[in-house]
Order: sequence, then C-alpha cells, then structure tokens
Amino acid sequence: MRTLTPHELQPGMILVGTVKTQTGQILGEAGGEVTRQLINRMKLYRVDFAQVEDDPHQAVAEVVEQTLAASEQPVVEEPVKPEPVKSERPTMEHTYIKESKTAKQRVAESPQFMGFQMEYYHAISVLKDAFAATIDKGTPLNPEELLESIKPLYQKRDTIVELFDMLNNLRALDDTIYAHSINVALVARMIGRWLRIDKQSLDIITEAGLIHDIGKCLIPEEVLNKQGKLTDEEFDLIRSHPKLGYKLIKGMDLDSRIKKATLQHHERCDGTGYPTGLDEDNIDEVAMIIAIADVYDAMTAARSYRIPLCAFQVIAKFEEEGFQKYPIKFIMTFLRQIAMTYQSNRVVLNDGRSCKIIMLNKNDLSRPMVKFDDNSIIDLSHTRDLFIKAII
Repeated sequence: MRTLTPHELQPGMILVGTVKTQTGQILGEAGGEVTRQLINRMKLYRVDFAQVEDDPHQAVAEVVEQTLAASEQPVVEEPVKPEPVKSERPTMEHTYIKESKTAKQRVAESPQFMGFQMEYYHAISVLKDAFAATIDKGTPLNPEELLESIKPLYQKRDTIVELFDMLNNLRALDDTIYAHSINVALVARMIGRWLRIDKQSLDIITEAGLIHDIGKCLIPEEVLNKQGKLTDEEFDLIRSHPKLGYKLIKGMDLDSRIKKATLQHHERCDGTGYPTGLDEDNIDEVAMIIAIADVYDAMTAARSYRIPLCAFQVIAKFEEEGFQKYPIKFIMTFLRQIAMTYQSNRVVLNDGRSCKIIMLNKNDLSRPMVKFDDNSIIDLSHTRDLFIKAII
C-alpha cells in the first residue's frame, strides 16, 4: 500500500481506501481504479492524498478481507478509534502528509478562500474571453478591464502573506496560460510594491503580467502541454511565443511597457535569454519584473511532469544560477521578501522532519536556522545535505 498525492497518482492504480472531499463527498470507492478524471477531481476539491496498491488483485482482496473482518467483529461498548495507515510505526512521509493537510485546510476551509476562489475563476474567464476575442476577431485588448477583473484578488487581502496563502492553495491548476498569467500579474505587483514603485506604474506592471503570455494562445495545445520530451522544432515553436504575442498587440493602444514586457520577459541581463539575446541595458525594467514573477510562478505551480516546488527551493534555484540574469536590486529584494514572508513558518526538510524557521541567513536565504520540537537547532547554511522541501 502507498499513500500518494494527486500529482503522483497514475491512471490504472487501484484504490485501497475511499477517497473523500473535506465535506465527505465520495470521489472514489475502495477497490476502484484511479482515472484521470479522479485525479483532476482530487485537485479541484483539494484532496491531498489517496491510498493505492500497485497490484489490483492484492488491493481488491485486501478490501474484501477488511470488509469481512469488520462484519465478524463483536459489538463493543467503547468507541473504536480509526485505524492508522497500515505500517508498524508512523513514517516521516505520513507525518508530512498529515501536517500539510492540516495547514492547507486552515486556509482552504476559510470563507475568505472560498470568495478568493470564485473571484479567481471569474478573472480567468475574463482573461480567456479577452484573448479569444483578440485572436479570433482582432478585438483590441482593454487593459483597464482586465485589471478590474483581478482587483478583488489583491485589494481584499490584508497582507501579502495572506495573498500567497491563497495562491498556494490553487497550485493544483495545471494551466500554463490563464491561471499562470493571473499569478504572474499578482506576484509582479507584489515585487513592484516591495520596490516602492508608484501606483500608476504598479497598474502597468499588473496589466503587463496579465498580457505577457498571450502569444502562447497561438501555440498548438498538444505542443504547449506535451508531457514527453519536446522535439527541436516544438521547442523552437514554444520559444517563439514572445514574438507571436508582440505581433498580436504591437498595433494596439497599449502602454509601451506592456508591449516590451510581452516581447522581452524571457530576456536576461547576461544576454542568455530569448528571443533576441538582449543585455541589461536594453531590457525594459517592467519586463524584468515580469521575468522574475514568471519564473517564480512556473517553478511553484503544478506541472504534468513534476509537483510544485516550495518557495525556499525556488530561492535556492535563483541562488544556484547566480544573480547576473536579473537586475540585482530587483532579484535580491524579491528573494529577501519571499523568505521573510515565511519567517516563523513550520517547514519540512528533505529527510522528512518538520521544524520551525527561527532566523534567516541574509547571505544564504534558502537555508535559514530551524528549530525542532525537541528544541534542537540546525543552521541549514552549515548543513548542506539538508534543505527545506515544503512549507506547512
């Protein structure tokens, strides 16, 4: 028996336990087969894991055996406690799943999240309709209208931490265009706030985030969402989306910074980006902010080929690449603020142990000092074989 997240489940596996939503709705019966529809419904209803058995005959036999055994049990007066996951002792994997589920439920069950979710899906619908009208009918984009559709997402949040919590509970959406564009717009706006950019420019940055990937709508879906390795031709086609998007909007009455961000959000300060290989002096600042938000969202979002990375894993990726790809002020402000957002949070290390962040290392932001439940403390910057795997 294995306990797997929706991202780890594969069609054809056999369920050992019943899969239920947080409100008790049954999504899958014990002994049933895992399907793509079940996996998608688990993501939609934020069901964190299911118990499966690789051998279908063994799984069905086990379910039958458990059912028969239960029917033969004498009635007892004292309440029967739910059986734990079958294991001689709790494993770190089970501990992680229990803790992460509790953390997600704390946000997911809140009325604020329910409202956020409705507003989020409405914004997706508005963006999708606007892009379709532009591509199919040549209708000019209305950036102010797009901005209005996502204002409730950031205006009703009391803190940036709250906004991150809301977004993290929607990470099951494997949408590389519309949800991604909304996320990039929101994260880019946060970066702008951290950089103390004026409100008018913040609105331009947000609109640029919403529009930056419109060129992807011209890429065939089977290429854009391909799960296997891309051919050279497919890879080149995907890399053409900045030019395709810019061609779509260059004649529209849009702020020039929005057009440049659409064309330049994959350029890098060291000249290694595309489509033109520009250096820092020739890349628009709004495009650079969108670039950072774009990479952050891509790494923290679910994809068909991997589970989402946590914020500290993303910080580590930026640190590993060095800071020459983005304006140093932008990237250092962003990484420092992201790390500070999760100061004092509980996290899970790659060895399965949970602990609490007690102090950030300003020169090694992905590796803070952490404290365990037994009051022992580890400085992750001095313990290179350990790293933060998840935030709980």
